[in-house]
Amino acid sequence: MWDTPKPMREVIQPLTGGCTLDAYNNTPPFRVNHKNEVLSSYLKNKKIKIKRIQWLLLIISLIATTGANPAYSTANYSIDHLKLYAHSRLLDYKEFQCFNKIITKESRWSYTARNGSHYGLGQMRSKHYRDLDPFRQIDATIRYNLGRYETQCKAWAFHQEHGYY
Repeated sequence: MWDTPKPMREVIQPLTGGCTLDAYNNTPPFRVNHKNEVLSSYLKNKKIKIKRIQWLLLIISLIATTGANPAYSTANYSIDHLKLYAHSRLLDYKEFQCFNKIITKESRWSYTARNGSHYGLGQMRSKHYRDLDPFRQIDATIRYNLGRYETQCKAWAFHQEHGYY
Protein backbone atom coordinates (compact mmCIF):
# COMPACT_ATOMS: atom_id res chain seq x y z
CA MET A 1 0.00 0.00 0.00
CA TRP A 2 3.03 2.15 -0.34
CA ASP A 3 2.30 3.47 -3.79
CA THR A 4 -1.31 2.32 -3.99
CA PRO A 5 -3.71 4.89 -5.41
CA LYS A 6 -6.32 6.24 -2.99
CA PRO A 7 -9.37 4.56 -4.64
CA MET A 8 -7.68 1.20 -4.47
CA ARG A 9 -6.69 1.77 -0.82
CA GLU A 10 -10.34 2.48 -0.01
CA VAL A 11 -11.30 -0.91 -1.44
CA ILE A 12 -8.46 -2.85 0.23
CA GLN A 13 -8.64 -1.26 3.68
CA PRO A 14 -12.05 -2.74 4.74
CA LEU A 15 -10.92 -6.15 3.49
CA THR A 16 -7.76 -6.08 5.62
CA GLY A 17 -9.51 -4.77 8.72
CA GLY A 18 -7.35 -1.66 8.86
CA CYS A 19 -4.11 -3.63 9.00
CA THR A 20 -2.11 -1.65 6.56
CA LEU A 21 1.43 -0.44 6.62
CA ASP A 22 0.09 3.08 7.16
CA ALA A 23 -1.32 1.95 10.50
CA TYR A 24 1.96 0.20 11.29
CA ASN A 25 4.06 3.21 10.38
CA ASN A 26 1.95 5.54 12.55
CA THR A 27 2.61 3.57 15.77
CA PRO A 28 5.12 5.18 18.11
CA PRO A 29 8.43 3.35 18.42
CA PHE A 30 9.24 1.29 21.52
CA ARG A 31 11.27 3.09 24.15
CA VAL A 32 14.67 1.54 24.57
CA ASN A 33 16.11 1.64 28.09
CA HIS A 34 19.72 2.55 28.36
CA LYS A 35 22.06 0.34 30.38
CA ASN A 36 22.20 2.86 33.21
CA GLU A 37 18.38 3.00 33.50
CA VAL A 38 18.13 -0.79 33.61
CA LEU A 39 20.87 -1.01 36.24
CA SER A 40 19.33 1.69 38.45
CA SER A 41 15.91 0.00 38.24
CA TYR A 42 17.48 -3.35 39.18
CA LEU A 43 19.36 -1.84 42.14
CA LYS A 44 16.20 -0.07 43.35
CA ASN A 45 14.27 -3.36 43.33
CA LYS A 46 17.16 -5.09 45.09
CA LYS A 47 17.22 -2.41 47.83
CA ILE A 48 13.48 -2.90 48.40
CA LYS A 49 13.96 -6.67 48.69
CA ILE A 50 16.85 -6.23 51.13
CA LYS A 51 14.72 -3.89 53.27
CA ARG A 52 11.90 -6.44 53.30
CA ILE A 53 14.29 -9.20 54.32
CA GLN A 54 15.74 -7.01 57.10
CA TRP A 55 12.24 -6.32 58.45
CA LEU A 56 11.33 -9.98 58.25
CA LEU A 57 14.47 -11.01 60.12
CA LEU A 58 13.76 -8.41 62.80
CA ILE A 59 10.22 -9.69 63.27
CA ILE A 60 11.36 -13.32 63.38
CA SER A 61 14.05 -12.55 65.93
CA LEU A 62 11.53 -10.74 68.13
CA ILE A 63 9.14 -13.68 67.95
CA ALA A 64 11.93 -16.15 68.62
CA THR A 65 13.19 -14.29 71.69
CA THR A 66 9.74 -13.91 73.22
CA GLY A 67 8.84 -17.50 72.35
CA ALA A 68 12.00 -18.83 74.00
CA ASN A 69 11.23 -17.10 77.28
CA PRO A 70 9.17 -19.42 79.52
CA ALA A 71 7.30 -16.46 81.02
CA TYR A 72 5.83 -15.68 77.60
CA SER A 73 5.39 -19.18 76.27
CA THR A 74 3.26 -20.55 79.11
CA ALA A 75 0.80 -17.68 78.80
CA ASN A 76 0.15 -18.54 75.15
CA TYR A 77 -1.07 -22.08 75.83
CA SER A 78 -4.71 -21.56 76.64
CA ILE A 79 -7.06 -24.52 76.42
CA ASP A 80 -8.98 -22.80 73.63
CA HIS A 81 -5.81 -22.38 71.56
CA LEU A 82 -4.89 -26.01 72.09
CA LYS A 83 -8.37 -27.17 71.08
CA LEU A 84 -8.31 -24.99 67.98
CA TYR A 85 -4.92 -26.42 67.06
CA ALA A 86 -6.15 -29.99 67.57
CA HIS A 87 -9.24 -29.25 65.49
CA SER A 88 -7.04 -27.86 62.70
CA ARG A 89 -5.23 -31.22 62.67
CA LEU A 90 -8.45 -33.25 62.78
CA LEU A 91 -10.74 -31.73 60.20
CA ASP A 92 -13.59 -34.16 60.84
CA TYR A 93 -15.65 -32.73 63.71
CA LYS A 94 -16.63 -36.17 65.00
CA GLU A 95 -12.96 -37.23 65.18
CA PHE A 96 -12.12 -34.02 67.01
CA GLN A 97 -14.91 -34.65 69.54
CA CYS A 98 -13.52 -38.11 70.27
CA PHE A 99 -10.01 -36.69 70.63
CA ASN A 100 -11.36 -33.95 72.89
CA LYS A 101 -13.00 -36.56 75.14
CA ILE A 102 -9.74 -38.53 75.41
CA ILE A 103 -7.62 -35.50 76.30
CA THR A 104 -10.24 -34.14 78.71
CA LYS A 105 -10.43 -37.50 80.46
CA GLU A 106 -6.63 -37.98 80.57
CA SER A 107 -5.35 -34.50 81.48
CA ARG A 108 -8.16 -31.91 81.34
CA TRP A 109 -6.07 -30.21 78.61
CA SER A 110 -3.18 -29.56 81.01
CA TYR A 111 0.07 -30.09 79.13
CA THR A 112 1.94 -30.30 82.46
CA ALA A 113 -0.31 -33.04 83.85
CA ARG A 114 1.43 -35.99 85.45
CA ASN A 115 0.06 -39.31 86.64
CA GLY A 116 2.86 -41.53 87.90
CA SER A 117 5.15 -42.11 84.96
CA HIS A 118 2.68 -40.67 82.42
CA TYR A 119 3.03 -37.08 81.22
CA GLY A 120 1.31 -34.33 79.26
CA LEU A 121 -1.95 -33.96 77.39
CA GLY A 122 -2.16 -37.54 76.19
CA GLN A 123 -0.55 -39.04 79.32
CA MET A 124 2.23 -40.73 77.37
CA ARG A 125 4.97 -42.61 79.17
CA SER A 126 7.94 -40.99 77.43
CA LYS A 127 9.99 -38.26 79.15
CA HIS A 128 10.67 -36.91 75.67
CA TYR A 129 6.92 -36.41 75.29
CA ARG A 130 6.87 -34.57 78.63
CA ASP A 131 9.43 -32.06 77.33
CA LEU A 132 7.48 -31.25 74.15
CA ASP A 133 5.42 -28.09 73.88
CA PRO A 134 1.63 -28.67 73.97
CA PHE A 135 1.21 -28.40 70.21
CA ARG A 136 3.78 -31.14 69.60
CA GLN A 137 2.09 -33.21 72.33
CA ILE A 138 -1.16 -32.93 70.39
CA ASP A 139 0.58 -34.02 67.17
CA ALA A 140 2.25 -36.97 68.94
CA THR A 141 -1.02 -38.08 70.55
CA ILE A 142 -2.88 -37.91 67.24
CA ARG A 143 -0.11 -39.94 65.54
CA TYR A 144 -0.16 -42.50 68.35
CA ASN A 145 -3.94 -42.91 68.14
CA LEU A 146 -3.91 -43.19 64.35
CA GLY A 147 -1.10 -45.74 64.45
CA ARG A 148 -2.66 -47.92 67.12
CA TYR A 149 -6.42 -47.48 66.63
CA GLU A 150 -6.74 -46.02 63.09
CA THR A 151 -9.17 -43.27 64.21
CA GLN A 152 -9.68 -41.07 67.25
CA CYS A 153 -13.19 -42.49 67.77
CA LYS A 154 -11.85 -46.07 67.87
CA ALA A 155 -9.30 -44.90 70.45
CA TRP A 156 -12.11 -43.33 72.51
CA ALA A 157 -14.22 -46.51 72.25
CA PHE A 158 -11.23 -48.56 73.46
CA HIS A 159 -10.70 -46.06 76.29
CA GLN A 160 -14.33 -46.36 77.39
CA GLU A 161 -14.14 -50.14 77.37
CA HIS A 162 -10.76 -50.59 79.10
CA GLY A 163 -10.19 -47.35 81.03
CA TYR A 164 -6.99 -46.56 79.18
CA TYR A 165 -5.87 -46.18 75.59
